[in-house]
Amino acid sequence: MGVDYYKILQVDRGAKDDDLKKAYRKLAMKWHPDKNPNNKKEAEAKFKQISEAYD
Repeated sequence: MGVDYYKILQVDRGAKDDDLKKAYRKLAMKWHPDKNPNNKKEAEAKFKQISEAYD
């Protein structure tokens, strides 16, 4: 079984492009490594996951 990108972005499978974009931006802001200096390793991993899911 592969990675569920919809789950990573926390949206339903039927989500529209605008919903995907909003979810990506919200999570990217939350997990950006510069916004999480105390937890940079986890933030980098999450940010990469979120970016991959959006691509």
